[in-house]
Amino acid sequence: MRLTVYLAGEIHSNWREEIKEKSKALQLPVDFVGPMEDHDRSDAIGEEILGEQPNAIFRDAAASSFNNLRTQVLMQKADLIIALFGEKYKQWNTAMDASAAVTLGKPLILIRPEELHHPLKELSRKSNATVETVNQAIKALAYIFE
Repeated sequence: MRLTVYLAGEIHSNWREEIKEKSKALQLPVDFVGPMEDHDRSDAIGEEILGEQPNAIFRDAAASSFNNLRTQVLMQKADLIIALFGEKYKQWNTAMDASAAVTLGKPLILIRPEELHHPLKELSRKSNATVETVNQAIKALAYIFE
């Protein structure tokens, strides 16, 4: 059995590569998908498809439409969502993706540091598993295959 795992969360650090490398080392039968990690492309995709927009608000609206389309398709095809809340970056997109996973009835592993326990308490209770580290998430993923 092979699983497709959607990796939701900030795109500025290498946490996805860490998960991919550790999964490969354990020979887990998983394929990973996730948001567009090229921030400039993500911001520009609306204008690439629709043409130049009259201002930044319209530019963001156009880009978000296509980013939401991409996310929805990939999430619906995923068997499992892993959402990481880091300590450094704003986490609005992570919250949106984790909430979408819950709404879609997708199994969800939430990674969040202890410091974010309180602000994420409701979302943690809606997830299937809440962990504090990438290593713990890998162990949870590996357990599925035992």
